Amino acid sequence: MENSASGTCTSTALHVETELLVCSDASHNITLHNLPQGQRPTMGSAGCWLYRQLPTPFQPGVEMERFADEADVVIVGGGPAGLSAAIRLKQLAKEQEKELRVCLVEKASQIGAHTLSGACLEPSALNELFPDWKERGAPLNTPVTEDLFSILTEKHRIPVPMLPGLPMNNHGNYIVRLGHFVHWLGEQAEELGVEIYPGYAAAEVLFHEDGSVKGIATNDVGIAKDGSPKDVFERGMELHAKVTLFGEGCHGHLAKQLYRQFNLRENCEPQTYAIGLKELWVIDEKKWRPGRVEHSVGWPLNRNTYGGSFLYHLNEGEPLVALGFVVGLDYTNPYLSPFREFQRWKHHPFVAKTLEGGTRIAYGARALNEGGYQCLPKVTFPGGMLIGCSPGFMNVPKIKGTHTAMKSGMLAAEAIFPKVTAEDPASETAGLHIPEYEDNLKKSWIWKELYAVRNIRPSFHNYFGLYGGMVYTGVFYWILRGKEPWTLKHAGLDSAQLKPAKECTPIEYPKPDGKLSFDLLSSVALSGTNHEGDQPPHLTLKDDSIPVANNLAIYDGPEQRFCPAGVYEYVPLETGEGMRLQINAQNCVHCKTCDIKDPSQNINWVVPEGSGGPAYNGL
Repeated sequence: MENSASGTCTSTALHVETELLVCSDASHNITLHNLPQGQRPTMGSAGCWLYRQLPTPFQPGVEMERFADEADVVIVGGGPAGLSAAIRLKQLAKEQEKELRVCLVEKASQIGAHTLSGACLEPSALNELFPDWKERGAPLNTPVTEDLFSILTEKHRIPVPMLPGLPMNNHGNYIVRLGHFVHWLGEQAEELGVEIYPGYAAAEVLFHEDGSVKGIATNDVGIAKDGSPKDVFERGMELHAKVTLFGEGCHGHLAKQLYRQFNLRENCEPQTYAIGLKELWVIDEKKWRPGRVEHSVGWPLNRNTYGGSFLYHLNEGEPLVALGFVVGLDYTNPYLSPFREFQRWKHHPFVAKTLEGGTRIAYGARALNEGGYQCLPKVTFPGGMLIGCSPGFMNVPKIKGTHTAMKSGMLAAEAIFPKVTAEDPASETAGLHIPEYEDNLKKSWIWKELYAVRNIRPSFHNYFGLYGGMVYTGVFYWILRGKEPWTLKHAGLDSAQLKPAKECTPIEYPKPDGKLSFDLLSSVALSGTNHEGDQPPHLTLKDDSIPVANNLAIYDGPEQRFCPAGVYEYVPLETGEGMRLQINAQNCVHCKTCDIKDPSQNINWVVPEGSGGPAYNGL
């Protein structure tokens, strides 16, 4: 049921015998649509729920009208891109003595609580945004003092020299806890007058009658798992704006809708991704080397699986190290578990010597955009823009995207400001279309940087895999700096890369020892993840029959292994005959890997109630 008289609707597939589709029109009036048993509307781009038919679906006194508010600019996502855009807009307003209302919504309970990255920060964009960031107390406490790069075999380490000019050279960069840095950016934004609303999940895109983006709406809260309203039920609120910036991070669920609505991926390759897993440890002070940056490739991954590791020594007043493992989601063996590869990697002698005697204090995971230049979509459309890791500005060979995300937000702000503050803004749409942002991107150092490294990631798709890619990087990138007159292609959608299980060898992973390696559920416990248990599922299946009939039958249930939080497991049916997919949505760390890697593309990730999810402390 799309673009009907009652508005565009979205549903979740609840297991009920009779259903009511509840949706609101532009005036926020509620319409109930009776649906025959088993019939479900298609996924649309605005938000409503399928509710269980109860004697009184909405009791008298339940307020169903949705409050709407107006701003000049609305920003979705309180990460580096969204906050940098907000800050730059208010800086320009202050410089030119203009009134400008900027509102930012963030689904985490507080700014930085869902932020996860390595993170070795290149300060180029920060230097532009706040030249006085040191005086302002930015939490960049650990300048890089030492760079190590290794190829690992099962028992040994082969050192690789870090020549000047190679992407992995970190001279001049800082090791940071990105959640703390983002929290600091939030404080700077609030000082400038940005209105920040943490704990509000942007659930749907709103559109004007002419098709341009009108703004966003947050999701309803206080809905029970069966779809009925609880005593604390509240309708979401709408935020309307001249321009809406979408900075949701990698594989944002609203961005997915926008790609379809405006055909933004028409002239680019499909995005390719990786999953990054991270832990924070307190180690023996004698082994602590503040400022040391270590990267490795090779074992435990084979040469045809893209990935690698990092281990950073922080200087935060105690002997902390941040360590993590990245696996490209274009891997082919359905038996591979990124989480277990990470746990196995920690037992390598070169890694174990740092961690032995230490204590693990935090864990998390997040998907990463790896497509780079070839996979960048169109980023402007009537009424809105894509910024940061949502479209995918990460520099993969550097394993860095914070500086490019920040710069994209700043460029967006600089394109927006003269348009939204004009006395008589000229636009063919109700929502402003500002193509100057994309033009400015193509003239910026972001574009030059991504173009120069465009062939490094896809160069790994060769017979020699990892080693062929390293040779390509050493010869073509180091000598030509990306000026080769060709552009290599990626393998295609990550979801299409898995081979049937019968063609692959199962991987036998060692049991965790509880000292260096750990089980999945104890790891998730360290992420602080929590969701209100009695709410509609935010991990939905388009067809309930597909997991067993396709994923389990052909690929031996890969979602049990690619999920880094134990969300998916196949369990026997109550009858004792056959299996079913059980979804433990309360474990979800919002990494989006399931939505990306599911070979059937049957899983759809939508936002849970605001404040749900991980509670990272400086990951």
